[in-house]
Amino acid sequence: MEVDSNGGNNPSVNEGEQVEEPKKGMYFSSKEEVYTFYGKYAKHVGFSIACRAQHFGDDEQLKNFAIECSRAGERKKKSKVNPLKPSLSTKIGCKARVQGSLQKDGRYMLTTVNLEHNHDLIPTDSRHFAMNKKILTPMKRRLEINDEAGIGVSRNYHSMVVEAGGRGGYESLTFDERDARNYIDRARRLRLGEGDAQSLQSYYMRMQPHSEKFFYVIDVDDECRIRNLFWANARSRATYEAFGDVVSFDKTYLTNKYDMSCAPFVGVNHHGQSILLGCGLLSSEDTDTFVWLFKSWLSCMSNRHSKAIITDQCRAMQNAIDIVFPQARHR
Repeated sequence: MEVDSNGGNNPSVNEGEQVEEPKKGMYFSSKEEVYTFYGKYAKHVGFSIACRAQHFGDDEQLKNFAIECSRAGERKKKSKVNPLKPSLSTKIGCKARVQGSLQKDGRYMLTTVNLEHNHDLIPTDSRHFAMNKKILTPMKRRLEINDEAGIGVSRNYHSMVVEAGGRGGYESLTFDERDARNYIDRARRLRLGEGDAQSLQSYYMRMQPHSEKFFYVIDVDDECRIRNLFWANARSRATYEAFGDVVSFDKTYLTNKYDMSCAPFVGVNHHGQSILLGCGLLSSEDTDTFVWLFKSWLSCMSNRHSKAIITDQCRAMQNAIDIVFPQARHR
């Protein structure tokens, strides 16, 4: 990270307890570096951030992007709120944001910086923002071991609070009881029954010699447990070549006994019939999971992008589509 010749000395993100403010003219090597820098500033000041608009060129290289305060945008009208997922909107039209643009040397320069918020900033609440929450690997291991021993999540979490310093331990931990409960729920879903994982692997290995174009990918976690799956047979891959312009993706199908959602890719042939273009089993429904699935599917289809993708109204899925299929029409 650097600042142009008119911006003074090179800033550092942390100087003791101080955090450098974003300034126009700062240079970064990537969008991720901008997000990390702005995220540290946001945590120090007391607000959360979110990636918004981004534009790609014909060569699919990111040209410019914006990272805004999470309270940017307008509150939805009641008539537009999904009655099946009622929630209070926190969007109040905040204009705080930074915008980066690709330069000739391949770096990204901050061309727009607005640090003014239209709401109160509370630095002490920063640890409650989702972007600042993280369960470290030793903590994950301890939560799982205690869960397998029959210790409830509440007692499990509070033992860590006591160990971290009693009542002050709540401030020391980078996650809360709800995060611990969500992690345990995900971990339980990843515990496949004895022999199930081996049977699945054996099936995939049998299919490949039978059909050279049979494609599969297995995603595992840090403990080498199956987390997500994707597969497509030769017929699906060949059909996509002819009818892959418009694809429908739906994750609302029935789940199996491990609560893994079945997520098929579906197209339509020239007879108006539905055709299967690949299928996945997902243990969670966050942006990272969908990015993994979409990239796996795209690799299976020789990196040929669809022109249009139809999905349900899932924000995490929308974010993933913006990342993997930036040129596709999404409805």
